[in-house]
Amino acid sequence: MKKINKTTDVIKMKSKIHENKKNKINTLSKNLFVIAFLAFGLVAFAQSDAKAETLLNEVSTKIKAYKNISLDFKYELNNVNENISQETRGDVVIEGEKYKLNILGVTRIFDGKTLYTISPEDEEVTISSDNSEDENTITPSKMLSFYEDGYTYKMDIIQTVKGRKIQYVKLNPIDTNSEIKHVLLGIDATTNHIYNLIEVGKNGTKTTLTVNSFKTDQPISKTLFTFDEVKYSDYYINKID
Repeated sequence: MKKINKTTDVIKMKSKIHENKKNKINTLSKNLFVIAFLAFGLVAFAQSDAKAETLLNEVSTKIKAYKNISLDFKYELNNVNENISQETRGDVVIEGEKYKLNILGVTRIFDGKTLYTISPEDEEVTISSDNSEDENTITPSKMLSFYEDGYTYKMDIIQTVKGRKIQYVKLNPIDTNSEIKHVLLGIDATTNHIYNLIEVGKNGTKTTLTVNSFKTDQPISKTLFTFDEVKYSDYYINKID
């Protein structure tokens, strides 16, 4: 009986770890697409600062012409009250609505219609259709509409970071029941590229996504956003829809 209980506890613990990792990746994906696709098409916000709108227009104008974007980034999560401090790094390549994201030992490939989540640790591939009605599905168009409908914005502080002047735009959720207190979007005043995104939760959790490398129009393989099932013949294929 003790053996069974111990095994059950291990399974529960692994399941919890897996779910926590999944939630982190979902949150991170959301923030990445906020950064990348906010720039690809200007979004109109109601009751917002005209100067902030002008700045976002400039960012949009510059980045709309890029065929693709490659980001190397650092992701930090902190909650002083809960004594939580975590940091990880990753990279993503984005072309239109397609992307390939590597984070926390997991690879996500979205080919414009289907999302493939590859976990070598679990030897599992999860395949799901693009469903814009599913709140857990991360798509560029959804991220744009999320910000358009859910936030007002205004100019915030300017900070000098490693010799770079960073202008922050503060986004406040319209929904008073939102778990987010506010979001700060840092824009490099010289390049008009996104430098970082800081999300502050009402529960005291602060997540920061900092772009270490921002490259555009890189030569990429034609098969970069293609899932090759042959490479994962030993993996469990989990089709969830």
